Amino acid sequence: MLTAIGLLGPASHSALAQLVTGASKVKAGAGQLQSKLEITSSNAKLVEVFEWARTQAMAYTFDQNDPVGPWYEAVEPGREAFCIRDTCHQTLGAHMLGLARCNLNMLRRFAEHLSDSKDWCSYWEIDRFNRPAPVDYKDDAEFWYNLPSNFDLVDCCYRMYVWTGDPAYIEDPMLLNLYDRTVNDYVERWGLDIDHIMTRPRLLNVRGIFDTKKKFPKNRGIPGYNEGDHSYVLGFDVLASQRAAYLAYAHIQQVRQNATLAATFLGKAAAVEKLLRETWWNKTDQCFYARLNKDHQLEGRSGRGSGATQTLDWNAEGTSDTAGFPRADDTNAVVSRLLDLSHARLEYPEISFARVGDIVSDIIGVNLQFTSPLLSSVEGNWVEVTVKTLSGLGSTIDWAEIRNLPIRACEVSIRHDGNSRTTFTNQRGPALIWRAFFDGQHQSLLVNGQPVKAAVEADDRGRSLSSVRVTVGAGGTVSVETGKG
Repeated sequence: MLTAIGLLGPASHSALAQLVTGASKVKAGAGQLQSKLEITSSNAKLVEVFEWARTQAMAYTFDQNDPVGPWYEAVEPGREAFCIRDTCHQTLGAHMLGLARCNLNMLRRFAEHLSDSKDWCSYWEIDRFNRPAPVDYKDDAEFWYNLPSNFDLVDCCYRMYVWTGDPAYIEDPMLLNLYDRTVNDYVERWGLDIDHIMTRPRLLNVRGIFDTKKKFPKNRGIPGYNEGDHSYVLGFDVLASQRAAYLAYAHIQQVRQNATLAATFLGKAAAVEKLLRETWWNKTDQCFYARLNKDHQLEGRSGRGSGATQTLDWNAEGTSDTAGFPRADDTNAVVSRLLDLSHARLEYPEISFARVGDIVSDIIGVNLQFTSPLLSSVEGNWVEVTVKTLSGLGSTIDWAEIRNLPIRACEVSIRHDGNSRTTFTNQRGPALIWRAFFDGQHQSLLVNGQPVKAAVEADDRGRSLSSVRVTVGAGGTVSVETGKG
């Protein structure tokens, strides 16, 4: 039968994948949770893709009576579960859709199941009954786990604190235990400290007699997210996520007014960064190596970094960074990629959630900048979070507007008219600080028609950016433009 419909020919693999995964267009059903987040635009394709992603993601969301509490699917479809990697990639889009309650509950569930008996791992995958998914867990001695996981959880919790301001992320004892155990006990138990990480063995903490025929012993502590190679001893993603976790932990300690501890982990993050930039950077191929092989030699291409730019952002394809901007030089290429739904795995939950986050972060260009409260003693007018915008419409979209975007206690709308005018409305909530960025060097920018001196800086690719910092009060609207339409 498969031969008859042409699925066993030269393109059989991709065709079969399409048959298995499908590409259904979900429509909101009775009782399905709804999101307030909206986009309007001159570009019909942008609206279509966003509405597909929003509807599909909300169809995977459950906030009723499951034992695990409010959650959304973040794993292979059909498992009724969420895994650490996918959850950390989906939280930003989920937050933007109004699912902060699900995010906090799911992250707390992972923290809840951290234990010494699992060598400070959690469950890789939790189902809707609040159990470890049977496909990935037998007992505390035999289970599946990827070592970047704990680091991703710490970094994710910090990012969700930045976006929500929810004190649970910096006060909840269960989450604090996750942070403390990860950057200390977990690092030591799995040989990930800076003095041993480059000489660590592939397998550590093996329980009982090692049997290569069993599924779990060789996968209990996979040193990266590459699950097909059973020989390498360390992946680039472990170090990149470890650096992100150290930075996140330091920022959380800054919020908690623990200056000494924050400084210690800023130093640890710097040490990991130094190792990556000086040892893991392949000057010939101009990218980071992918892994340390069984002979402890660096090899492969990680996919991170391009040209002379050693990009170390680690959040969900590099688009969820709390202080950054889209890194691509070609904005039109970013737009084209995000509006392309031709790939086969549209029903994989990560695709729809991440697409929402990427559209808001890259095309609408919304990111948040965290500043340590410890700086309030040396810098005036301190605020913890500033909203930063930089249009990513390129030359293919005349205008686009996002509405009902949740940022801490506020809901905001942001409209870009091309790349020269941005309008920000604080729809609901207290006053906030907005930094409106534009490409190029401008001596001044027009704020509601009045010239204001612009600050000029360069991003990590050397691109010049000009900005102004304005306050947007409750219910207020402010427009900033370059004056060059």
